[in-house]
Order: sequence, then C-alpha cells, then structure tokens
Amino acid sequence: MKLYNFFRSATSHRLRIALNLKGISTDYIAVDLRTEAHLKEAFKALNPQGLVPALVLGDEQVLIQSPAIIEWLEETYPTPALLPVDALDRAHVRALAAIVGCDIHPINNRRILETLRKQFGANEDVINAWCNTWITDGFNAIEALLAADTRRGAFCFGNTPTLADVYLIPQVESSRRFKVDLSQWPCIAAVEAACMQLEAFQKAAPLQQPDAS
Repeated sequence: MKLYNFFRSATSHRLRIALNLKGISTDYIAVDLRTEAHLKEAFKALNPQGLVPALVLGDEQVLIQSPAIIEWLEETYPTPALLPVDALDRAHVRALAAIVGCDIHPINNRRILETLRKQFGANEDVINAWCNTWITDGFNAIEALLAADTRRGAFCFGNTPTLADVYLIPQVESSRRFKVDLSQWPCIAAVEAACMQLEAFQKAAPLQQPDAS
C-alpha cells in the first residue's frame, strides 16, 4: 500500500494512527500542502478532490476520505477492533469521533483558513481566535461526555484505543498549533497521556514523519 499524506494534516495523522494500531505498514509518500502539491495535476489525477490522505492499494485501487478509509480498514482488518461489540457502545464511540471529524476539523482545516486569510484578510490572531472558538466548543462537549461516562477507562472508551482516540489525538495536536489552552479539559488530557504511551500513536505523530520540518 502507498499512503499519500502530509505530516501536519490531522486527517493524515488519524489514518496513520489507525494503520499503526492495525499493524499495517505502507509506503509513505509526502504531499506537501505548503507548496500546494495537492492541487497539482499529478495528485489530482489520483484524488480529484485534491485532499490528503489517499491510500493506494496493491491492485492500484485508490481510497480517499479518512473516515471511509478507516471504515475499510476496520472491515478488512477487524483485529484489533477500533469499535466496541455492542451497537450502542459503537454509536457512542462514533459520536465522539464525529464531534472532531464533522464539527471541529472541517471548519479549521487548511483550505478554510487559507480562504479566511486570502479572501477576508484574517491575520494570525484572527485565525487562532477562529480555531479556538470551534475547538473549545467541541472539546467542551467531548470533555462532558468523557466525564459522565462510567465506561471510560484509560482511553475515550474502555481500556483499549478506539475510533474516538484515533480522531481525538490529532485534534489535540493541532490545537496546540492554534494556541488553545488544553488545561481546561483534564479528561482529554488524561486520554492523550494514555494514548501517547503507545507506539502506534508515537510513530504517527507529525514530527516523526519523514517530511516533517
């Protein structure tokens, strides 16, 4: 498999975590968003949407969109599972992941921030304030759900990593870049500490990637 991704991309980060947890190795192919390599013809021939990550399988089929790729991984490589057995528990874990994947990340990702900068003249203070608003809103909800959940162990759900952790940790990482005060969410901090004890999360971290700079 070939993984087209960018070291600082949160969607790439979450997919790297999932691949590591499943024990799947890939050929790492960097797509430099800083030079807009993702918008060039070569990459758009692979993924017409021009977004990372993209996973090219051994038969040259191309998977795009991190939620779809992670679902494919879960169905194709079911062990270790990233979702609980019980349907209600699975819905809970998916909801935690969706707070990040649907409500926080999409309005704070690079193309949105570049639009704010280029079309609306936003400076970096405004960008950080924008991101802080939506991260805080989402993290307040996640923190409340984690604090109230008696099923929570070391991780977002139970004592093994799930889809919720796969989504949460990259968002915590990018939140630091936007100068968000993470001390206000002790449950999230505890989950991050547990995750970062695991090699799968350590190896997926942005600064551990070959294109990091």
